[in-house]
Amino acid sequence: MRDLRAASCGPVGSPEVTTDLSENVILTSLDDLHNWARLSSLWPLLYGTACCFIEFAALIGSRFDFDRFGLVPRSSPRQADLLIVAGTVTMKMAPALVRLYEQMPEPKYVIAMGACTITGGMFSADSTTAVRGVDKLIPVDLYLPGCPPRPEAIFDAVIKLRKKVGDEAIAERGKLEQTHRYSTVEHRMTAVDPIVDGRYLRAETQQKALAAAEAVSPLNLAPAEQPETIPAKS
Repeated sequence: MRDLRAASCGPVGSPEVTTDLSENVILTSLDDLHNWARLSSLWPLLYGTACCFIEFAALIGSRFDFDRFGLVPRSSPRQADLLIVAGTVTMKMAPALVRLYEQMPEPKYVIAMGACTITGGMFSADSTTAVRGVDKLIPVDLYLPGCPPRPEAIFDAVIKLRKKVGDEAIAERGKLEQTHRYSTVEHRMTAVDPIVDGRYLRAETQQKALAAAEAVSPLNLAPAEQPETIPAKS
């Protein structure tokens, strides 16, 4: 009787979390779940302007296989949330780039790929049409330097972007919205006269050289003065 009373009236011990319970129940927050879903399914837009896009296109093949990161290339900006600006951006292409960016749904991210995209690259010194940095047009989340960057570097940029997406909070998303399109200083280009203006073609010495060249041209020689041609051997 004592044993029965002790077994039935004994105090209940503290509950223990068993291994089966911990392996079948996931405890997380809404922010973590939402960010995990977004960082695991970044859909880049198929957009490229120059040679850097060749490196980006190499990721689609089986050698690098960027589908394992959840990157699904999309041809429509309304279905993409990642814009990898690969190549030189000219002033003629700038309105189209801004239109594509504005058509992408929020939240969206931008990776500036290559030296020409970040600072204008080799065209930053003497080009009158290259944009000196795509951050003058749209906000950039991550800069990827190189000329051009290798596909492995793009993977590294995507991994860093995934870490940034994983640390975001829904309540603080308003602080990350774009407030001003131009992130850097504007162009300060001074119009100067062109160095090559054709004066050397109108020079007297150049005219004499052209006249002498036309005089000895085979087209201006008489039939008797035409040089003899050696027939080819059969």
